[in-house]
Amino acid sequence: MQSTSLSLLLGLMLLPMAVLLGLLAARHARERHWSWLAASMGLWSLASAAAAWPPGQALHLSLALMAWAVACLIIYLLRSMGSKPSWLLAALVAQGLALPTSLLLLPEHAPWLSRGWSVLLILETAAALLLRLRNPGLLLGEGPAPALLVGAVVALAAELGPWPVLPYVLPVLGLALGMQLVLSFAQARDEAERRQLELEQHVQSKVSEIERNYSELAEQKLEQVTERERKRIAADLHDDLGAKLLTIVHTSESDRISTLAREALEEMRLSVRGLTGKPVHLLDALGDWRAEVVSRLGQANILAEWKAPAEDVVHTLPARAYVQTTRILRESVSNIIKHSGATHCIVSCAVKDGDFQVVIQDNGQGISTELDGRLDRGHGMASMKSRAKQMHGQCLVESGPGWGTVIRLTIPL
Repeated sequence: MQSTSLSLLLGLMLLPMAVLLGLLAARHARERHWSWLAASMGLWSLASAAAAWPPGQALHLSLALMAWAVACLIIYLLRSMGSKPSWLLAALVAQGLALPTSLLLLPEHAPWLSRGWSVLLILETAAALLLRLRNPGLLLGEGPAPALLVGAVVALAAELGPWPVLPYVLPVLGLALGMQLVLSFAQARDEAERRQLELEQHVQSKVSEIERNYSELAEQKLEQVTERERKRIAADLHDDLGAKLLTIVHTSESDRISTLAREALEEMRLSVRGLTGKPVHLLDALGDWRAEVVSRLGQANILAEWKAPAEDVVHTLPARAYVQTTRILRESVSNIIKHSGATHCIVSCAVKDGDFQVVIQDNGQGISTELDGRLDRGHGMASMKSRAKQMHGQCLVESGPGWGTVIRLTIPL
């Protein structure tokens, strides 16, 4: 009675596992073969329940259900290996039908027939397990499961002796198989989620890279279009307006008009140079600025002292930076000539800490206090500071009545 209760308990424990495996097999196509293991567990639960009924035909029913449970288990083991022999399936079906038929037709030999059928079922199960153990990783993965299968085979072999173990070992084996499958499914789900997260991160990275590349390409395209337009405008200015201004310079009978035309021509050439976008070597720019500053101050009877960088200059200036710096220098020289009353001017140029620095100092009368302390309200100071700011630099002005004016220009290289 106690053994029957234990067999019934083990059979009932198989039911929830059978339901779980059946649901997983229904939802996931790759695990459809799990349905055979779920069917084996369900049939074994019914067989355990039938064995607990009063003696009689219940024993025959229990053994017949066990035959079908073993058949489903064998099919599961074969399907997990990718094998689907049709002849074996037909043999298992014939066996499932022959077992109850033999017990019904030969009731006087039922004990011997039951014993013989039990031994045959055990041998079939043991053979399928041993065949499956040749490559257990495909079925159960790593861990203690292969050792459990070996133990099950040994226990099944004990059925050939005087102590039947079939009602106890196969339910335990089914539980072990089911638990291992559920664990492997959970691990596979975790691995899939991890890979999904990695894939999402990889896709996001690629999307960001594509967006960045697209933005760079768009900027390059815009720069190319802008560059072509600048060159077109520069060419139009040089060929049309420049030619007309040059004609005025050489043909005008008025010295003032000729001078204004020459100044306009210089400004136009400077603008054209900025529009072309061609970088300028700082050494060449220093030569241009020195020639212009010294010449203009000399014409105004102001002694000009030019101090160039001591070291070799290898830096270049963007075209716009060259244009803006030139205009700041011109505005500074114009202020000295028109407003300072200076007789001496020192222009010092230096490259220091990645910056190009220019200091313009005169000995004039300084900027009047009528500007209420705001040096950027007159003499183009605001324009000079704005140009320096456009180059990400700064233009500082220091002045006071009677001690001249100092202009400090700093722009990054």
